[in-house]
Amino acid sequence: MKRDSINSLLALLAGGSDVSTTIFVQIAQKLERRTKNGKPYLEVQLMDVEGNLSLKIWENAPWYPDFCATDVETGVAVKALWHNTPYGVEATKLSIRPLSPQEEEEMLVGSEELRKKQDDDWKVILDLVAQVRDPRLAELSKLFIETYGARFRRAAAARGFHHARRGGLVEHTAGVMRTTHALWSAYPTLNHDLMITGALFHDCGKIWENGFPEHGLTMPYSDFGELLGHITLGIEVINRLWTQLCTKQKEEEWRSLTPPTEQVRLHLLHLVASHHGSLEFGSPVVPKTPEAFALNHADDVDAKMEMLRGAYETSPSLSDHIRQRKMPLPGNVADPLPSMGRLSECGKK
Repeated sequence: MKRDSINSLLALLAGGSDVSTTIFVQIAQKLERRTKNGKPYLEVQLMDVEGNLSLKIWENAPWYPDFCATDVETGVAVKALWHNTPYGVEATKLSIRPLSPQEEEEMLVGSEELRKKQDDDWKVILDLVAQVRDPRLAELSKLFIETYGARFRRAAAARGFHHARRGGLVEHTAGVMRTTHALWSAYPTLNHDLMITGALFHDCGKIWENGFPEHGLTMPYSDFGELLGHITLGIEVINRLWTQLCTKQKEEEWRSLTPPTEQVRLHLLHLVASHHGSLEFGSPVVPKTPEAFALNHADDVDAKMEMLRGAYETSPSLSDHIRQRKMPLPGNVADPLPSMGRLSECGKK
């Protein structure tokens, strides 16, 4: 069966032609509406891992009863002839059916390309954690992955702007870890173990703030996420796991290590507390160590690169090389300059 994601469908429609295809989605919202003339219709929000689509289902459409009978958060295959109109995306020749368990699993992990990226990013996280030599930070990181790995892998990094999708937290965390590793290569006086561990934990509170249910694509709001926020939650996670690790036997093993164990914990907590960079952006304290400054910039760079990627994919063109501003970027976006090519090819002519 020919199948597209919502984003790939929207990209095809942007080319100006109608598209006949099937999408695997979850019904995220279904609202009963009426036109100004009192004509009833459903406003349905369809969602997959990477995108969402609003669709109006009119009462006289043959598929209206099927949508009425389908519960919110149900996975469905929607086959249709899709049209891009001045009033948004519309569909004709539409049919809807529930997804099989295998199809639902495919829908929850996204496209093959996204699945591969998130699997590769998870491997990056595990590989960099394995390079941590400080036994305290290494054991803390491994305990975190063992305890929260499954929930971590399905959480988002945000509700909007960047990596705002199921699995996005893994993508963002891997990006920040790669960037901190690169900064350590440029500035080898930085504490590599602390940087990698700080990058792993910096957004770990988003497991609660931006978490997804095991079989869902709608990000719920939680009391913990709303009342505490991910920075506070991240500090709590570190302290709880640290307490689990610090048995009397471990305290004896770690007593002779330098730097002292309590200083290691304190500096890691500072990285999480200060990673937003300023009080106005939600950090309870500003960066005060080299590693804290490096982590703040690594976090910001990875978020900005993802925002730019999204802008290049979805923002309308204003000219040959300029695209319309996409919030929260500070201005319109210019297409990047292509690379010349491999150095080995230079000078051949």
